[in-house]
Amino acid sequence: QVHLVESGGGLVQVGGSLTLSCAASGAVFSINALGWYRQAPGKQRELVARMANDGITNYANSVKGRFTISRDNAKDTVTLQMNSLKPEDTAVYYCHSEGHRGWVDYWGQGTQVTVSS
Repeated sequence: QVHLVESGGGLVQVGGSLTLSCAASGAVFSINALGWYRQAPGKQRELVARMANDGITNYANSVKGRFTISRDNAKDTVTLQMNSLKPEDTAVYYCHSEGHRGWVDYWGQGTQVTVSS
């Protein structure tokens, strides 16, 4: 089992920045990628950004150029730097670990990000 603990989040004004961090523990050998999803009220959970073990990244079109994902493999952490925040970025952000084939995916407990205009 992989345990994900998130930190960061909070309230920020439009145009501001926030950093989300997530630390993985447990069966980290089973992880193929770490990333972040978000879910706004009344909407489906969506991918924000992910980084695979080989360094390949994927971003939602809506955050490209504003958000940056990074990983510290030695510490099994993933960080999401969010700049130029918009009201539409308001959501609960979830850390996600994607397992290798045959392994289970896991979710963090979620952290609220609110961007006020």
